[in-house]
Amino acid sequence: MFGAGGRGGRRAVAEAVSRGHLVTAAVRDPRRHEDLAADKVTLIAADVTSADDVAKAAAGHDAAISSIYRADLPSQEYYPAAAHALIDGLGREEVTRLVVVGVGSALEIAPGVAFHDQPGWPSAHREFSLGHTAELEVFRASGGGLDWVIVAPPPTMLDEHAERTGRYRSGDHRVLPRAEDAKPFSYADLAVALVDEIERPKHSRELVAIDH
Repeated sequence: MFGAGGRGGRRAVAEAVSRGHLVTAAVRDPRRHEDLAADKVTLIAADVTSADDVAKAAAGHDAAISSIYRADLPSQEYYPAAAHALIDGLGREEVTRLVVVGVGSALEIAPGVAFHDQPGWPSAHREFSLGHTAELEVFRASGGGLDWVIVAPPPTMLDEHAERTGRYRSGDHRVLPRAEDAKPFSYADLAVALVDEIERPKHSRELVAIDH
């Protein structure tokens, strides 16, 4: 689990453990996330932009989840660099399944038009979203060795405190329609979708939208 210390990563670790999986929680600074270390969870230091670190973290595992984030690096450099390292490092250890957390703003609202292309969308948010788009292009060009999927929640703020329902629907590379009064999607249910794609893969080599 790369990015295990973040809001999405922590919930993915908990979801995987609740289903009986052994998890390696990879973070940049384990001292900041010592609470993650527990029964069935091994906490390690890893830089997801380093193929060597990725390979070390992936050794002995069947699949990987990436829920990474950096605010201190340009998004359009960080996410493609991480994608290259994941492809290389996972390939060395023959880990063939990777589930990546994407962003809903990279999903399309019309053919060839992403949510982040809307007039008035904040430039900083657009730049972040473009990093995820660049990441997607790296995976698309990677060939057939890695069975990856990018799971993108709706382009709204996710609910950090809502309880797990275990229910969600999935689509394709387009924003899923939702009611105006729909409640925010939760990190807990995002975690369900991520681990479901590990246990029972439904999508391969594509960007997939999820929502309530």
